[in-house]
Amino acid sequence: QAQLVESGGGLVQPGGSLRLSCAASGFTLDYKAIGWFRQAPGKEREGILCTSKNSFITNYADSVKGRFTTTRDSAKNTVYLQMNSLKPEDTGIYYCAARSFTSCSGDSGSYNYWGQGTQVTVSS
Repeated sequence: QAQLVESGGGLVQPGGSLRLSCAASGFTLDYKAIGWFRQAPGKEREGILCTSKNSFITNYADSVKGRFTTTRDSAKNTVYLQMNSLKPEDTGIYYCAARSFTSCSGDSGSYNYWGQGTQVTVSS
């Protein structure tokens, strides 16, 4: 069964860091673009970052520029979202998603596989 499983969310103080993992099973991530999305309380889901097949990163949210990045580990069939200098406004449910194209898109409807989501709470 093809699925994405996320982990790594939690409670962190402002200014802290978290690393989210997105592990795939039943298919390889190597030839897919992987997007990260988040949904803040009371808001619509938004695209944050995406990494293409060749690890070219596209940023869809100005608010995370310079603070978030994403990397791949092909050996582990896993993609990571490294989040630094976290702010309370980064609070939300974070999702990874894979699309059956090598290039990125900010359109969530173009992604075929979704993780279950992981809660990130930034609070003192």
